[in-house]
Amino acid sequence: MAQANDGRPAGVGARIRELRALRDYSLRELAQRAHVSKSMLSDVERGERQPSEQVIAAVAKALRVNVSVLHGQPYIEQLRKDQLDRLITPLGIALDDWGIPPEDDAPPPRPLPELQQAIRTVQDLRTVSEYGKLATGLPALLAEISYATLLHPTPGRDRELIHWLQTEAALGAFSVAYKFGYMDLARLSLARMASAAALSGDPRQVAAERMKRAQLSTDGPAMEQGLRLVKQGLRDLADDGTAETRAVRGGLLLKGVQLYGVLGNADESNAYLQEAEGIANEIGETNHYLFVFGPTNVAQHAIAAAADRDEHGEALRLARAVHLPEGYSPARAGVYWIDRARAEALTAHPDDALESLVKARDATPQQTRYHPTTRETVGTLLRARPRPSQELREYALWSGV
Repeated sequence: MAQANDGRPAGVGARIRELRALRDYSLRELAQRAHVSKSMLSDVERGERQPSEQVIAAVAKALRVNVSVLHGQPYIEQLRKDQLDRLITPLGIALDDWGIPPEDDAPPPRPLPELQQAIRTVQDLRTVSEYGKLATGLPALLAEISYATLLHPTPGRDRELIHWLQTEAALGAFSVAYKFGYMDLARLSLARMASAAALSGDPRQVAAERMKRAQLSTDGPAMEQGLRLVKQGLRDLADDGTAETRAVRGGLLLKGVQLYGVLGNADESNAYLQEAEGIANEIGETNHYLFVFGPTNVAQHAIAAAADRDEHGEALRLARAVHLPEGYSPARAGVYWIDRARAEALTAHPDDALESLVKARDATPQQTRYHPTTRETVGTLLRARPRPSQELREYALWSGV
């Protein structure tokens, strides 16, 4: 990995410059391939401008690499320091053992009500982004639920319920793998989720898997495939008028907003955003299937869309108009403060940006620590100040920058 002059890992710009040289692209050629301006790309490479996640995805596609390569993820050194890497191997083994009968002396799985409670705990840990705790308990739970599926071979309500629980367990594994940058493990988790969702009797779970797979499609050169998954999810999940279904459809629409934005199709992105906004205004703030869909989340996507257009002043204006509702998802609140910090840093409000980063850390420490935008924003603040404050230096050390 490239290093900055002071010994810190270099940022996205340095990695883009290195990969551009390897591909033998001129600055102009890469800018044309990524559909971004040459001047902006030049500023990014010099570390004078922080690109949005969608711009990074577009450049990654042009360079034929995953976004994780540009971010330098997974942050192996930091993961080892936090002793989180030791949790990944058992999770992979549990997913590999999916559907394999247990040993003869294995204890029987708990009754379904107790497994339901265990899955509620998984959902709660996802909500607050406690990925270390989530990874600790998931391998044993995945094995137990896999055993339970073998004990319910006859079609019926119990069989559907156990596969519904299995779907949620696989989604928990995806959350851990994705957040820590283990994309192969994330894809395996979604493959398991897809097989369980098909037997759960719940079309919303099938649509949820489509959306998560589309989320992975923003991480590299497969964004068109991601859009096909979004459209397939919307086509297959008929609008039955219930808040649960409409929330899942709204989540799919917002994923479409992101993907169309990456591909530079502003008209379709805005059309999806308007449709999602209409649904959100009708059903209000919801948390069905942990999609956290509603007016606030739609507003967050509008903030991200403005940043993707390099309109950071507009992104900050929109962010300042958002008032997080009481009881809002800590994970989504953390993302809000991270995105707001980026807009503040790029509009010359460094003190406000650091304050927002602190609020993101308060909301979801692990998510904030491993979020690539956190690291890029901290890097922006460090470069903007010849003599960083003690608070900024401490935050930079905490985030591993």
